[in-house]
Amino acid sequence: MADDLKGLETWNDAMTSLQLLQIDPHGFGGIWLRAPFGPVREQWLQHLSQAGLNTVKLPGNVDVERLLGGIDLSLTLQSGRLHMQSGLLQQADQGVVLISMAERLAPALIAPMTQAMDKQSLPPLNNNAQTDGSIRTQFGVVALDESMNDDAPISPALQERLGLWFDLQELAPADITGVSLETIDPHSGQDGVSVKIESAALARMRHAWPHIRWTDTQALAVCSTAQGLGIDSLRIPTLALRVARCHAALHLRNEVNDEDLAFAARRVLAPRATQLPAPTENAAETEPQNSSAPDSEPNSEPDQTPEENSESNSAEPAEENSPTDESPENSDTEEEEEEEEDAPLNTPSPENLQEMMIAAALASLPSDVLASLLTKAGRNSGNTSGRSGQFRSGSQRGRPLPPRPGKPGGHARLHVLATLRAAAPKQRLRSGAQQGRVAIRAEDFHVHRYQQHSSSCLILALDASGSAALQRLAEAKGAVELLLQQSYARRDSVCIVAFKGAQAQLLLPATRSLVRAKRAMTGLPGGGGTPLALALKMACEQATQLQRQGVTPILVVLSDGRANVNLQGLGGRAQAQADALQWAAQWRQTGHRALWIDTSLQPDAQVQNLAHIMGGSYMPMPQVQAQRMASAMDNIRRLAA
Repeated sequence: MADDLKGLETWNDAMTSLQLLQIDPHGFGGIWLRAPFGPVREQWLQHLSQAGLNTVKLPGNVDVERLLGGIDLSLTLQSGRLHMQSGLLQQADQGVVLISMAERLAPALIAPMTQAMDKQSLPPLNNNAQTDGSIRTQFGVVALDESMNDDAPISPALQERLGLWFDLQELAPADITGVSLETIDPHSGQDGVSVKIESAALARMRHAWPHIRWTDTQALAVCSTAQGLGIDSLRIPTLALRVARCHAALHLRNEVNDEDLAFAARRVLAPRATQLPAPTENAAETEPQNSSAPDSEPNSEPDQTPEENSESNSAEPAEENSPTDESPENSDTEEEEEEEEDAPLNTPSPENLQEMMIAAALASLPSDVLASLLTKAGRNSGNTSGRSGQFRSGSQRGRPLPPRPGKPGGHARLHVLATLRAAAPKQRLRSGAQQGRVAIRAEDFHVHRYQQHSSSCLILALDASGSAALQRLAEAKGAVELLLQQSYARRDSVCIVAFKGAQAQLLLPATRSLVRAKRAMTGLPGGGGTPLALALKMACEQATQLQRQGVTPILVVLSDGRANVNLQGLGGRAQAQADALQWAAQWRQTGHRALWIDTSLQPDAQVQNLAHIMGGSYMPMPQVQAQRMASAMDNIRRLAA
């Protein structure tokens, strides 16, 4: 029942987002709608088309000139003269751009689009254009993300600029059948979800929302909530306050209240959370102070009994009201004035607003998302590995990229349209050519480019030392089996490095064979020292070899981090720990992802330091469980770079 109510709340908020787009189509950036192709998404798109917005659809195969404006190639070839055309972003002025399959949009298109969203203008079409300045345009973006768990989402640059995030993947058509979606007059007093706002009411909302202001207390609460949820972008609190202001204008309020802040917390801050907020330390201290505050003021008579208090309180109004007992209206007005004077004292504090917003944010998150926050993304540099491996540029197959200038030949194929576009503006300079033909030179040649995905390999550094080694090995075996079953369709592989005693050995080379993995981990004995540095060294060597083969390595270390064997296989904790730190920093230089699963009884600061130096994520797991371990590894595999 709780899941049904949460799904209904998500759908109601998704309908509310369409109303906010009508009030301010470009102010808060737009909407990121993560939903597969199906009846739920189609119903939402149908309501978007009925909202009366200027919606421009952006196909996935669009090029830069069609996006920003440029040469009209067909008309130019027909007439023999250069003709320019306006771009799709210019046509979407004061409206929204609808991007289908936004997760596949090329970075060459995302960069100028986000720049146009920031500057609210487009560059001139060409240097010879009549308009010397830039072209003004203001638009929002509705990004339809169809990515599954194993696919990369939309670009981080576009994610940061879209205020509202919605995930409708888990919603079924039956969950939204009972929602009223008809046009409702705001003066009728009916309670329901209205998508299309009446023109007169919309005009009043658009006129009122720029004058709605938030208080400093509310702004401080929004920033504190964003910081508590691990949001490090300064753009996000601004978008949250803008959404809250639009939400207040939608309900014809003159100021932002708690309901508006709760909506912004659910749909702007909560989906971006990267960590669970820490409990407030001052909560226990402020409650006794607040509870004792009313008692500290009327302490002029501390020895007075409750009966005497009641008698005195009843006697005083009688004496004060004795001249005006015949006019009860005066007493009512005095009570109203007292309530107005006490109203500013009842305003919530920033701490209370922050607790309210955090509660609203956490209530909107699914349970699996809360669990995945424990394996948040690490800080990597250089070549980062994502959920589908690294990207490689090629000229034969893969996802098409924008063409580049180049000479055709060998594996490089000529891009005809890009070549014609490059040659069209230069036809007047080549007037010596025959009439009716396009003069093409070698400098106009453009060739095709494609983007290919490389597979990934999970390197599992398994600690087989100590008394608890048998349990770790058994659970790690189960986790590897689960991973191989899940990653078969992705063609990913697993490599196991086991370390104990005075050496580290490659227990299992990179393989996708489930039978081979079971056989390799069956007869591994446990016990002995912890040569952690040797294991990290072997992991770096395996990563280098895999990268040469076009495979993206991902390291997962399962250990308590108590190194006591150095690189030479000799005992000594100080030197062993120094060697481990050295090779942890060496892994960070590779730029690949890493996860450290700490098997200590309590979270160890020394192991956290090792994970930080490695540039990876840290996850304590005193009781190693195969299912939880496999989920953590899969989260690291699927996290965006």
